[in-house]
Amino acid sequence: MEQVTDRFLRYARVFTTSDPDSETFPSTNRQLNFADQLAGELREIGLHDVIRDQFGYVTATLPANQDHTVPVVGFVSHMDTSPDYSGENVNPQLVTNYQGQNLVLDAGQKVVLSPTDFPDLLKYIGQDILTTDGKTLLGADDKAGLAEIISAMDYLIHHPEIKHGKIRICFTPDEEVGKGTEYFDVKKFGADFAYTLDGGEIGELEYENFNAASAKITVKGRSVHPGSAKNTMINSMLVATQIIQTLPTDQRPEHTEGYEGFFHLTSFEGDVSLTKLEYIVRDHDQAKFEAKKNLMKEICGLINLRYVPGTVTLELSDQYYNMKQKVEPVKYIVDLAEKAMKDVGVTPQIKAIRGGTDGAQLSWKGLPCPNIFAGGHNFHGPYEYVPVLSMQKAVDVIVRIAELVAKQ
Repeated sequence: MEQVTDRFLRYARVFTTSDPDSETFPSTNRQLNFADQLAGELREIGLHDVIRDQFGYVTATLPANQDHTVPVVGFVSHMDTSPDYSGENVNPQLVTNYQGQNLVLDAGQKVVLSPTDFPDLLKYIGQDILTTDGKTLLGADDKAGLAEIISAMDYLIHHPEIKHGKIRICFTPDEEVGKGTEYFDVKKFGADFAYTLDGGEIGELEYENFNAASAKITVKGRSVHPGSAKNTMINSMLVATQIIQTLPTDQRPEHTEGYEGFFHLTSFEGDVSLTKLEYIVRDHDQAKFEAKKNLMKEICGLINLRYVPGTVTLELSDQYYNMKQKVEPVKYIVDLAEKAMKDVGVTPQIKAIRGGTDGAQLSWKGLPCPNIFAGGHNFHGPYEYVPVLSMQKAVDVIVRIAELVAKQ
């Protein structure tokens, strides 16, 4: 437990935030610096074939320590942290023997981690918890995953009595800006299947995720002097609000859960003459996903009929798809992870991801890749925390998966 905690604390303090506006890959040089650091550590603990390539991917091999051939399993985590909140000068705080109290993270800004607002905290009474200092995110997404994978490999190296097949690991850049697998070479990686360590609370096991698209809507208005605007002015901001109001209000993120999809307005910028909207569109069901995209097209088309052609333009781009279609034919890899959790005393929580992971795109690239918990809560903000025991249990699950694969 001390080992995985120390690793996580070291990694969390490194500034690795990705940049959605960058035109480079990876999007920030700081990720390359961190990749070099991780590659050096992997060589130091004794892994083979350690490579940090030109794109920032870090790959390595733990050779098999048994004679008979078994499938090659991979473990994957990402190195970047979310640009949604500051990831610079992260200063993790250790709360020992948590007893259900409010945790004042930043008294000056009144940032308080309270079980009233975050009731999941009460699941960890008596445990040690790592939190932010209220000024940054923590980075458990996904530096907890990094620490867990490396600690598991280190443990297997030092416990050769645990028999396992060949294991491949990969750390990816730019997951948080949706590009984590852009240059991932599945064939070169050489695993039969893999797991991302990128889930939330202890026990999470996921092999379903959203189908995802982005939508960019541009509304062109007609700006004239308001004193002589009658029957002439087209206020692009008001036209944009018509689009917003026409989309189903009950299909916004704040009104959905479980398998319910949504339209999420992420940006609204404009004036009378030009307004730009940005949406993300999500649904687990492929047919409903296509229907959502078609609805946006229909609404924009109707607006153009109401005003003048070209008033509204819509750019729709698919981002990723539900991994379920690719994982279900080899569902034994989900069953294997479920058994591993039970074997180490973790209750599996099999559910659909209300988001996406590198594993979703890897599954569609030909590497079936369910997602396993890394242990954190409240990602991408100052209320993020991770229980220490959850990280240790993730290490135990990785080790047990390696054992089970070898026994199949």
